[in-house]
Amino acid sequence: MAEQLRILVVDDEENIRFAVSNILRSNGYQVTTAPDGEDAFLELKKQPYDFVICDIKMPKMEGMELLRTLQHNKIETTVIMMSSYGTIDSALESIHAGAYDYIPKPFKPDELILTVRKAEERLKLYRENLNLRRAAAKDYDFNAIIGKSEKMLGVLNDIKKVAGLRTTVLITGESGTGKELVAKAIHYNSDRKNKPFISINCGAIPENLLESELFGYAKGAFTGAYTSKQGLFEAADGGTLFLDEIGDLPFNLQVKLLRAIEQSQIWRVGDTKVITIDVRFLAATSKVLADEVRNGKFRDDLFYRLNVFNIHLPPLRERREDIPLLAHAFLKRNAESLSKQIRGFDAAVLDIFMKHPWYGNVRELENVVERACILTEHEIISAEAIPDTIQAHSDAVTAGTESGFSIKQIQRKMEIELINKALKETNGNKTRAAQLLEISLRALMYKLKEYGIE
Repeated sequence: MAEQLRILVVDDEENIRFAVSNILRSNGYQVTTAPDGEDAFLELKKQPYDFVICDIKMPKMEGMELLRTLQHNKIETTVIMMSSYGTIDSALESIHAGAYDYIPKPFKPDELILTVRKAEERLKLYRENLNLRRAAAKDYDFNAIIGKSEKMLGVLNDIKKVAGLRTTVLITGESGTGKELVAKAIHYNSDRKNKPFISINCGAIPENLLESELFGYAKGAFTGAYTSKQGLFEAADGGTLFLDEIGDLPFNLQVKLLRAIEQSQIWRVGDTKVITIDVRFLAATSKVLADEVRNGKFRDDLFYRLNVFNIHLPPLRERREDIPLLAHAFLKRNAESLSKQIRGFDAAVLDIFMKHPWYGNVRELENVVERACILTEHEIISAEAIPDTIQAHSDAVTAGTESGFSIKQIQRKMEIELINKALKETNGNKTRAAQLLEISLRALMYKLKEYGIE
């Protein structure tokens, strides 16, 4: 490795300290020694060490006591125990208490180095994971919530208020408004930021698989369950579990979720053993859960338990002053990833953006800007890089205004024409029509109902 790792060897026998030190130094490690746990603790307080290789039986302070002292004082290091034949049980006990591994005495040099190499690989993975978490925290800090509109400033204020608490949060809003981004901002600005953030879309997994995915299953619970499997609740232990589209959670699973939230307990499919979890719950939905409760599709007790603190994300058409900010943010990100020198948008493009209804919300705008960056070979994105369907809406709004019609009337007329054209083009296939219109299927179904289109 480019970095020379530091190891502290702790043993009351001088010949053991000498032998272990020589083996480690000959393999490229930087080594310091200590004759007992007390001296080792003082050394670790002065400077950090990557590993501590420690004997179990020592005068003054034994290995187990040193391990507990390090944990109590929050001194982070990887501890490997050395044990003679008569202390194997103590070595196993130390692993349960937090030690990484143990080496039985006497040991060969290769055995020592193999154990240290394994610990080194684990440390490398841990540090890489920590760096990724720190990068994620930077990506999802409060500055990642883009918007200067009054509504978005209110959303940002709500996130700041609730992030540091354990309170369950229900995030509502249309599809594409950025609900998962808000969930991540809450997590990465909490004291759980270095723990897992686990996300699952409750509507994207078949009902017969969703329960085992969430709660895990015991060996033999069903055909093919050859081993036990941990669920997402356990995977999120100590961190945050984000349940997206919670309104699509099957009714029979809502009882188990309620118990998990209220009692911090779950049980795997096919098992009777209760597992205690420490998880913060965040949920999101594009449905109106109060309506789902009235229609008998969602449990009222679960709704009230989830809706402790509600953050509602407004659709993009209700915060148009944020459109230029978002568009430029997406342009910068895509220009960097595509290695293109794109500086901005033509005035006509921004005018088109400001007039478009954005039924796909922020996600739709992001996709349009990404497409424009791919097509553009100049420093400024022109209207040629913008899809015809979006330009057509802008033209219709402009024409309607000039002829004395209201924007709402022209918008309605233009949308009906475009939807009918898309349905005709796809022979009535709504999914393909929504793709042509560059809106979600949910938004298209809403428009079909609103305009009475067969």
